[in-house]
Formats: sequence, C-alpha cells, structure tokens
Amino acid sequence: MTDAQIGLAITTPLLIGFSVMLYRMGVLQRYSLVTALAASCAICGILYLQQ
Repeated sequence: MTDAQIGLAITTPLLIGFSVMLYRMGVLQRYSLVTALAASCAICGILYLQQ
C-alpha cells in the first residue's frame, strides 16, 4: 500500500464517524448523512483504485 492509500483508509472512517456524530447531535438530517456517507465512500473508492 502506498502512503496515499493508507491515508485514504484512515481518513474515510474518520469522516464517516464525524458524519454520524453530527447526525446524532441533530446537526445533519438523514438525507445529508446518507449523501455524506455515499460521497466519501465513492471518493475513497475511486482514489484508492487510481493510486
């Protein structure tokens, strides 16, 4: 694994956790949570495979 792939593997779960935490605090609505999760997973997958 390259350094970029390791970084993606670390930051994506952090982003997901942060989004879930904001949803539980009432800052994000369910649609926003799903959009954030889908976008971060899609971006991570694309960038991970391109590295």
